[in-house]
Amino acid sequence: MERLYYMGIDVGTTGCKTVLFDQKGTAYGEAYREYPVICTMPHQAEQDADLVFALLVGTMSEAVSKAGIQSVEALSISVQGDAVMPVDAQYQVLHPVILGMDYRPKEQCMEYGKVHDEWKLYEITGQPLHPIQMMAKIMWFYKNRPQIAEKAYKFITYAEFILHRLGGEAVIDDTMASRSMGYDIRNRCWSGEILKTMGIPKEKLSEVRRSGSAAGKMDRTLAEKIGLHNCPILIAGGHDQPVGAIGAGVIREGMAVDSAGTAEVLSAVYKELKINRNMHDCFYSCYYHAVPSLYFSFAHMQTGGILQRWYRDAFGHQEAAEAEKLGRNFYEYAQTKCTDQPSSVLVLPHFNGSGTPLCDMDSKGAVVGLTLSSTRHDVLKGILDSLCYELRTNLEAMQRSGIVIHELRAVGGGARSPMWLQTKANVLGAVIRTMESKEAGCLGAAVLAAAGTGYYSSIEEACGSMVRTADCYEPEPDMRKRYQEKYEIFLELYESLKAVNRRLN
Repeated sequence: MERLYYMGIDVGTTGCKTVLFDQKGTAYGEAYREYPVICTMPHQAEQDADLVFALLVGTMSEAVSKAGIQSVEALSISVQGDAVMPVDAQYQVLHPVILGMDYRPKEQCMEYGKVHDEWKLYEITGQPLHPIQMMAKIMWFYKNRPQIAEKAYKFITYAEFILHRLGGEAVIDDTMASRSMGYDIRNRCWSGEILKTMGIPKEKLSEVRRSGSAAGKMDRTLAEKIGLHNCPILIAGGHDQPVGAIGAGVIREGMAVDSAGTAEVLSAVYKELKINRNMHDCFYSCYYHAVPSLYFSFAHMQTGGILQRWYRDAFGHQEAAEAEKLGRNFYEYAQTKCTDQPSSVLVLPHFNGSGTPLCDMDSKGAVVGLTLSSTRHDVLKGILDSLCYELRTNLEAMQRSGIVIHELRAVGGGARSPMWLQTKANVLGAVIRTMESKEAGCLGAAVLAAAGTGYYSSIEEACGSMVRTADCYEPEPDMRKRYQEKYEIFLELYESLKAVNRRLN
């Protein structure tokens, strides 16, 4: 059988990666580049889009060279959500990208909420009023950079920007559009009613195209620059969470993916539109999955790996030195010092405020239950336990919203930690599977590319051939009971400390 190659690209907040896969999902060459986030004032998070694209081209060239190939059938892209940039008619960037994590549009959201019905906004768009959203960023431009806003031909995301720079059509895929806070989730179009209330002209937004549909071919000069003898087909990709879910094979109702990196994200898919008060109050978006006829929601926890990094930098100097001597990963080594039982101390992991379902940025982290016999390893295990408890609160909040989860798959850096995964299985009472490919975003994009060109008849068929699970972690009945007792106490922590944290602020 002739081997065909598909390029999966993942453009994240702090770095981009390119991986080449064949039609069976086997990885060949890959490359990664980091880039900065510009933060020179409170709440600002900007980026140089031209630099990001230049570095992305570097990863493409290196991946092709490492794979030793000269032809790629198609490529697709997984991109960070909610980043917005104004461009002129030639798609030259007029202002640095405003990233999703830029909270300066908070004022615009507050002003909007005073005049307009937030629930109606959610009913139409499936998005809660929040400064992270694309339309909040555009409102910020009209308020704070009016000359640039008026001059702009379009406001675009990385999805359109990269497709255009690669030589294709500057279209936004429906996963990105439907989480913008300006898209009619039921009628599949930009909402004229909502955009009018925001003062955003519809003509300033891109044409919407389904994820997985063709959007042109790569520019020949660029293809030659990265070492290809052909011009790959460009396939519209999607928001990084749905595309990563595809890379984990999460393509049916009842499935979810737990992506544990710097922060932690729990993403679930379902068949019927979920627009209800509990979803709204928990700040859960409802938007399109990249798989046709499925919807997508995710819970976002502010801390994950970053809290373990805090432990390393504050307490883990001895383990860091020992791990370096042994040539081992710090986190893996430090966790061997921990008990496999629930920790004797309890941690509230709100070291950067709380994510969903509370979304209380005034909440603070806490370590309670310390005694003179407590060790730093009790604190580390307490951190791992707390992250699992926080994950469970979101899983249960989703279930109250009507989103049922039967199967959980793990990706990201946390999927390399057996202790963390086993603790999750025990806390959640769920079977957790890891994936053979750790690059879920890139693999998901490659799956879209293979299905989009017709090599596979559907995304589901492509996943069946390209996506494979690895290890399986099952709940241990005795441990499940012990963690349940601690979880019930954990649920009281936030309310018990809420008033104290308000006073600390």
